[in-house]
Amino acid sequence: MDSNISFQSKLLNTPISIFTIMSGLANEHKAINLSQGFPNFETSRKLMDLVTENMILGNNQYAAMQGNLDLRLQIAKKIKLIYQKDIDPISEITITAGATQALFTAISAFVENGDEVIVIEPAYDSYIPAIKLCGGVPVIYELEYPDYSIDWEKLATLFSAKTKMIIINTPNNPAGKIFKKSDLISLQSILENKNVILLSDEVYEHLIYDGESHESVLKYPSLYQKSIAVYSFGKTFHNTGWKIGYVVGPDYLMQEFRKVHQFNVFSVNTPIQAALATFMNDPNEFMGLQNFYQAKRDYFLEQTKSSRLEPIPCEGTYFQLFSYKNVSNNSDLDFAKYLTTDIGVASIPISAFYTSKRDDHVLRFCFAKTEETLEKAGALLNKL
Repeated sequence: MDSNISFQSKLLNTPISIFTIMSGLANEHKAINLSQGFPNFETSRKLMDLVTENMILGNNQYAAMQGNLDLRLQIAKKIKLIYQKDIDPISEITITAGATQALFTAISAFVENGDEVIVIEPAYDSYIPAIKLCGGVPVIYELEYPDYSIDWEKLATLFSAKTKMIIINTPNNPAGKIFKKSDLISLQSILENKNVILLSDEVYEHLIYDGESHESVLKYPSLYQKSIAVYSFGKTFHNTGWKIGYVVGPDYLMQEFRKVHQFNVFSVNTPIQAALATFMNDPNEFMGLQNFYQAKRDYFLEQTKSSRLEPIPCEGTYFQLFSYKNVSNNSDLDFAKYLTTDIGVASIPISAFYTSKRDDHVLRFCFAKTEETLEKAGALLNKL
């Protein structure tokens, strides 16, 4: 007798994450893993010591639901320093269990059955499933190789009476494209008279290159009043496994965010929050990241300059895109698998970031690695 229960999958036909697939393949074939977006070097020893110190001091019980107040004060100071924006740490900042939880919670708090959510692709792979789980309808705007820029007039045509939210990501993972001031002004104009929430994924805010600056929604008052902005300590301080981030938004939106947050994770790792509050007293711990990662980007490009792979300009994030159109006509997934199994370097096919599985023969490589790793990867890629 079959004892299985019957149910309808809420994420029908959702495959295993491409990151799991490619990292598994890399492990199996002992390839250099430039697929998943995590550093292969340690976080600050000072920060690790502060976490240990706080554990010993007894900071091991539940933190406040909104997050450690000292940490929220430090975040408010950072926002004032970088964006010249006054933020109330009491009512406008919430600490989260990583950026992905923050994104999921924001979508859950506002998107209802039948609501439309505009998503700009290629996009981080958690957006669409979260929208669907809430009964929302993703409305896709595709960025196109090789420029990956937005035609704002075209995007404006996607709004309808059912549009509840638009999600933006700058710098964009995986394209490495950043929004310029003109982009934010265009978006501000589009949203001016619309009852639409702006969910702004800004986890790579400090990874902006070539003298450019991050155009955060926090810098635009009329946008900020409609926004929940998402940030990641893991991306900033090289400790993605700690899963800690935060959101910033006006109090009337943050109240709704917290209603869901309190029944999702409730509160976040106590000793890490306390340690970060002390660590962030020194702005040098986050203000030097542009130069640090730009040097890694440039080193990786130098190491791969003899390859037949064609680099696509990386304006931000720690991901470098390459076109392989001069090497193979295979699909990006097949070519990524070939690079992993036969050449020894794992990457991510960009089609995985498109709902349509758009294939422009482009791969994403993570350069948040030691110079030794990047040199070895470059030597292998130069064999193509």
